[in-house]
Amino acid sequence: MRWKTLDDMEMGGKTVLVRVDINVPLQDGQVSDDTRIRRIAPTIHDILAKGGKPVLLAHFGRPKGKPVAEMSLRVTLPALEAALGRPVTFVETPSRAGLDALPADAVVLVENTRFTPMEEANDPQMAQFLASLGDIYCNDAFSAAHRAHASTEGVARLLPACAGRLMAAELAALEAALGRPARPVVAVVGGAKISTKLDLLANLTRKVDQLIIGGGMANTFLAAQGHGVGKSLCEHDLADTARAIMAGAAAAGCEIILPSDVVVAEAFAAHAPHQVMAIDAVPEGGMILDAGPETVARITAAFAQAKTLIWNGPLGAFEIAPFDAATVAAARAAAKLTQSGNLISVAGGGDTVAALNQAGVADDFSYVSTAGGAFLEWMEGKTLPGVAALEITD
Repeated sequence: MRWKTLDDMEMGGKTVLVRVDINVPLQDGQVSDDTRIRRIAPTIHDILAKGGKPVLLAHFGRPKGKPVAEMSLRVTLPALEAALGRPVTFVETPSRAGLDALPADAVVLVENTRFTPMEEANDPQMAQFLASLGDIYCNDAFSAAHRAHASTEGVARLLPACAGRLMAAELAALEAALGRPARPVVAVVGGAKISTKLDLLANLTRKVDQLIIGGGMANTFLAAQGHGVGKSLCEHDLADTARAIMAGAAAAGCEIILPSDVVVAEAFAAHAPHQVMAIDAVPEGGMILDAGPETVARITAAFAQAKTLIWNGPLGAFEIAPFDAATVAAARAAAKLTQSGNLISVAGGGDTVAALNQAGVADDFSYVSTAGGAFLEWMEGKTLPGVAALEITD
């Protein structure tokens, strides 16, 4: 897969439509976490350095196709100006004449693209209107690339298009992890339910050498093998599905690693009385809340033999101590191997990012994606419309 980047585009005197993700959290009417805003700054600075005028397109919240005052992008202006170190012009209703009248080095933010139903419908009329505003399209919002919307897919097919710095970095990291990875490849998939990750599990068993399954979903696989899991979170009705996934993995030469020992408590509560026990010793009233030390040792040994690691989801109930122990220990082991140059590590998903931050190693992985749904769909092997629109086909 190939796509153009900012380096491939001549931007002098051009108006550049830049799709960004600044859908950031608010507290008391102010941006409370500006991570997403800071991550788009390099793209905007580079466009300005190349003589282009960046016009930012973005959504905010879920206004369901109509203007909602509290979902106006105007609220992001102070954080955006602080991250860029320059003023930003806010435009509610853009026009080409209005944009052309602004200084050549202006940075423009257009009001929420989802204030009209035409955006999410990928209406050709809206795509044409957006295209009329600029000369070049740059997508720097991988997190919205799984949506075929007017500002992510429609307009990309009407103008010369490229990936921004953040988008290009994300695509390069994911290509390195799943496209042409250094082997052996190990994947960690955790979380509560396998029902939400069936496509992901099926795709990974065909792509990786070892698949480590943790969290609540591991309980479903363990139950499918005949182990008692007490009153643990478990989708007993998906036992046949779990067995089918294991059979598919075996046929593909993918080893599935499940917990061999677990941390069991009688209540889902912080610092609840708990003990480590073998997987075949879980009592009927017990609740599996984390992987045990023997399992963690097996996981870290797999990491040590691997060249590439893909991680999505925690190994236990990491939100409450001490049931974050397995996730933290495994994450720190992966980070150490990454920093020593022995492992390419790519992680993504909301809970995963939170877990890595909790372990203090988010900055030590090769790449950590904040994209959520787009990251998952890429791992599932699905075509992302916003990425496909950027591909070079010749």
